[in-house]
Amino acid sequence: MKAIFEKIRALARPYLDTRMNDLHTEISARFARALIEKEGGSDDIILPAILLHDVGWKRVPEEFHLRAFGPKADALEWQRTHEKEGAEIAREILLQVAYDVEKIQEVLRIIDGHDSRKAALSLNDRIVKDADKLWRYSKEGFYIDIKRFEETFEQGMKRLKSSLEKWFFTDSAKELARQELTERRQEKVGNHHSGGPHV
Repeated sequence: MKAIFEKIRALARPYLDTRMNDLHTEISARFARALIEKEGGSDDIILPAILLHDVGWKRVPEEFHLRAFGPKADALEWQRTHEKEGAEIAREILLQVAYDVEKIQEVLRIIDGHDSRKAALSLNDRIVKDADKLWRYSKEGFYIDIKRFEETFEQGMKRLKSSLEKWFFTDSAKELARQELTERRQEKVGNHHSGGPHV
């Protein structure tokens, strides 16, 4: 990865030590790189956006986190707060590393709306949105979410399967999500006697 992305990642780290966002960001970045290979898009926009998209949660009180996202969310105004605050923090970080000003503007537009905005602004935005949501299908994301949403394995699988078509913009992301669901099912069968994987 380019040295500048490593600098951005290092500056983002202090803002990602809540809500499992450090792990979420790493896994989402991995999915983003896979989607760039399959779909195209600009890594100079997508990777800074995915590395910085959730830094704003640091400015949302922790007692509101679970009310701002997930199947039982009832305080979505905090979701908007994390987007707006995240764009401000991202601006500071990107200026600190002397990132290209025009690219900063596109990155900030993507961050400020990555959860609440239903339509995508561009291919770059589609990939960021898809990489962000693919986390939910990963082994780590799946087990973290069913624990915090107090779901059974089957409830979690049903939620993800039923949302797949409406959540994702790219065919590549849908394909990756289906692969991940197949792997979760295989893990469940393989770990039936040991009570499932532990995270």
